[in-house]
Amino acid sequence: MKAAVSLLVAGFLAGWPGPARAQAPHQHHPPPPQPGAPAEPAPAPDDPSRQAPLPAFIPPVTDADRAAAFPDVEGHTVHDDAVNTFMLLDQLEWRRADGFGWQSKGWVGKDLNRFWFRTAGEGEAGRLDAAEVHVLVGRPISPWWDVVAGVRQDVGEARPQTWAAIGLQGLAPMWFDIEATAYVGGSGRTGFRLEADYELLVTNRAILQPTLEIDVFGKADRQRGVGAGLSTVEGGLRLRYEFRRELAPYIGVTWNRKAFGTADLARQAGERTSETRLVVGLRAWM
Repeated sequence: MKAAVSLLVAGFLAGWPGPARAQAPHQHHPPPPQPGAPAEPAPAPDDPSRQAPLPAFIPPVTDADRAAAFPDVEGHTVHDDAVNTFMLLDQLEWRRADGFGWQSKGWVGKDLNRFWFRTAGEGEAGRLDAAEVHVLVGRPISPWWDVVAGVRQDVGEARPQTWAAIGLQGLAPMWFDIEATAYVGGSGRTGFRLEADYELLVTNRAILQPTLEIDVFGKADRQRGVGAGLSTVEGGLRLRYEFRRELAPYIGVTWNRKAFGTADLARQAGERTSETRLVVGLRAWM
């Protein structure tokens, strides 16, 4: 009997939950992790997912917001105050027989305001036939174009002549270098010149440069052998090799054609109206 009572007491005590094994009546416990599964980290106290949700209302974007986000950055924002110079001897060439010619240009000034210089001329047998000098003031009107204005002085065998000049120069689409200049001279004479050239890279150092120059005059000038209308058209094709970027010899061919009234005056003087010449020259800049 005593053994039976002891057995009942031991079984009762084994089934009693006790204070250490007591559980809350409705507390949820996650299932135990599976073998090999990574343990989930405990959420940080400042976890955004545990913070209060953001308000659903977003104010509309205003013009002031757009202006602040996209400021106007066109044009020049910073200009260097230093004075710089550039000189280009584009053509210094010896032509068929004993002819010669040159063409150069350059500028001195700051980023916006500059003085421009252009010179060109030709001769034969050591004699200067014709030459001209431009002195211009230029200012950019866009990232690729400058407007220039100043004077042009013609010298040579004919009587000297002075012109007022205004023009536009810059880089056209497709990388054409353009100079378009209008002139007004004494006795109501007017003129216009268009110059264009293009540089085609055959290799990194061999460059083929086609050129075109057109002259138009409003009035005839018999003393200078110039007729009204389209006067002359000159084209060239020069291949240079740049041993250095600043120094390059070249060979090429040029073609000159006088037209309309200028051609008539040339015939009356016993001169040719067209000419093709082989040229050898040097191009340099600094």
